[in-house]
Amino acid sequence: MDDRSTGHGDILPLTTEAAQHPHVFASAFDSGDPDQVERVYEEDGVLVLEPGNPLTGAARREANAGLMGLGVPVRVTPRHVHVADDIALLIVDRAVRGAGDDGREVDIRGTATDVARRGADGLWRYVVDNPFGTAEPPAPV
Repeated sequence: MDDRSTGHGDILPLTTEAAQHPHVFASAFDSGDPDQVERVYEEDGVLVLEPGNPLTGAARREANAGLMGLGVPVRVTPRHVHVADDIALLIVDRAVRGAGDDGREVDIRGTATDVARRGADGLWRYVVDNPFGTAEPPAPV
């Protein structure tokens, strides 16, 4: 499937460069299409929005869709990318800041501690997406 065929603008394709994977995530997130975000994860990849509660599958998709539903784009700034063979540790500053679709201000920031794996196709996908790293996530809005 062509990653640019959704009608959501220029969505970055999956990448062969680990350091670019956070930007692929941001592009998918900003598309507004939860299915585009799902493609950046391995099938059993986990999203950790709160300690001790890893989300996979439909729960992961629903959680990301909820964040996307705020109507504010995500901005990513990779700090460190450490690659060992087909595994990468990504330390990434993330921010979802601005006026949401309902006009309310959104300010969700954190430094992600993520793990990605290069698949047999040479493309990187998240195994662990931990957007708040060791910090406590913000209280629900």
